[in-house]
Amino acid sequence: MFGAAGGGGLFGGGGAAQTGGGLFGGGGAAAGQIKDPNTNGSVVVPSPPNDGISKVAWSPTANILAASSWDKSVRIWEVTQNGINPKLAYNHEAPVLCCGFSKDGQRVVSGGADNKVRMKVLQTQQEQQIGQHDAPVKEVFVVDEMNMVVSGSWDKTLRFWNCQQPNPVATLQLPERVYTMDVKYPLMVVGCAGRHILVYNLQNLQQNPNPYKQLQTALKMETRALSCFPDKTGYVVGSVEGRCSVAHIEDTSKNFAFKCHRSNDEIFAVNSLDFHPTMGTFASCGGDGSFAFWDKEHRQRLKQGNSCHYPVTSGKFNGAGDLFAYAVSYDWSRGHEGNNPNMPKSLMIHRVTEAEVKPKPGQQQRKR
Repeated sequence: MFGAAGGGGLFGGGGAAQTGGGLFGGGGAAAGQIKDPNTNGSVVVPSPPNDGISKVAWSPTANILAASSWDKSVRIWEVTQNGINPKLAYNHEAPVLCCGFSKDGQRVVSGGADNKVRMKVLQTQQEQQIGQHDAPVKEVFVVDEMNMVVSGSWDKTLRFWNCQQPNPVATLQLPERVYTMDVKYPLMVVGCAGRHILVYNLQNLQQNPNPYKQLQTALKMETRALSCFPDKTGYVVGSVEGRCSVAHIEDTSKNFAFKCHRSNDEIFAVNSLDFHPTMGTFASCGGDGSFAFWDKEHRQRLKQGNSCHYPVTSGKFNGAGDLFAYAVSYDWSRGHEGNNPNMPKSLMIHRVTEAEVKPKPGQQQRKR
């Protein structure tokens, strides 16, 4: 489909990670300078993108995996017991910054630096542009309960699309550019530049388009990642300073922050946050090259992955919570100068055990 097919059985050996093209990418740097990012015995997804991976997403109804990339593509794989097979791909006209699925798993949406929101229907492979912004689209979600798609952009707006007309059904003005957001209906939380956080109740949006709450994060530096609690009572925010803030919408006395994704004296960005679908615990991925699983209720780390040698840009649990997909590629934290074209562009799947994600009462650690 988009390169070599197949891949070993999902529950077979890990194998060396592919890096977009050959094992060590295109020519240039000597092979010895590039390390294999698969340090956690994960299953390697075949035919990865040819450039950095911006976001990974799972279908809620099946083990169908999608990834958006700076190579202007959205790629989709089918993950089975027998292997991982490329299913289909489609393109934007510029780097793709986000992707996601509808609740029935039939539609994939994506947004990119071409300022466009696109949708692909998996069964019919029908593809269409459903939205347009005035600047790159950083986040996009299908809100099935409203029969709409919502997108957040660097043009400082949220726009709602019904896929029937070219103009947005509604546009919400924001104080700054959208850097991250999450939707767990009816809760929508948007993280903007300047540490702005806007909390919306989508059920009341037609009557009152103003945010339910507008505040700034408890962190000192810019927001990079955000994920809503599964019970919709709060959210976790991650920043470029290697720190996360656990924030409750009503009972703010439970709020706390903690350090993560730091090594020795170096501080790395928290690139991605995602909650486990049933356990209430969450995963963080960082520029230090690792992913970790956390228990917010007892304020402890449940699992620390081995360093992948390169930034982990995105991570996501599947619908059943037994697989964790994560992407290893450049995260632009050191600017254009830090981009080595030979750096791995790898997508891997970690098999999650219950012990790694189940809360452990009675072992609360002090706030750090």
